[in-house]
Amino acid sequence: QGSLVESGGGLVQTVGSLKLSCAPSGSRFRFDVLTWYRQGPGNQRELVASITSGGSTTYADSVKGRFTVFRDNAKNTVSLQMNNLKPDDTAVYSCSTRFKPCIECNDFVNWGQGTQVTVSS
Repeated sequence: QGSLVESGGGLVQTVGSLKLSCAPSGSRFRFDVLTWYRQGPGNQRELVASITSGGSTTYADSVKGRFTVFRDNAKNTVSLQMNNLKPDDTAVYSCSTRFKPCIECNDFVNWGQGTQVTVSS
């Protein structure tokens, strides 16, 4: 299990859409839970959305109804579809996975470098 690579960030106008993707740097993509985080200018890092290996999802209240996290097995990625974007969504978005291969094993945690999302008003 190597590191993660995010893609899809960029500049978009208010109410626009972007789709971020998170992929493993190696060939296998295994996780118990994958979480998207973001950190805006001057803000602490916050959880945006997460998805478990079973497909259960959770969202921050600030993005519910606008963001959707889903797994694309054909592309070996987990994506974050972001609609109706607002200037407050401007941040560096990062994905992180947690994986525990066996009961007695430690958790493996991986992070990506992050991708910048800027929403202009």
